[in-house]
Amino acid sequence: MVFALSAMAQAADCTRVAASGDNVTHDLAVLFSTNALKNTIAGRGLVGKGPVKTTCKSGSAMIECHSSQMACKGGTPATCLGPWLCF
Repeated sequence: MVFALSAMAQAADCTRVAASGDNVTHDLAVLFSTNALKNTIAGRGLVGKGPVKTTCKSGSAMIECHSSQMACKGGTPATCLGPWLCF
């Protein structure tokens, strides 16, 4: 079972973009959240700036990770089908 969500908090030319991913292992949950973040940024035509911050916590059956990064205008929006598949 896989799960990914994304969200944006808006400011002037830069925004903090966040995404989350769930999985049964820590490494896969981190992979899902960071890939969802990367594709959400690309899909909105933004360019990531600075480090990616990722935090994880264990639930009853799954590990949930949240990744966030500042992103600024300046890219070309990619064609994405959700947070997992961008062309």
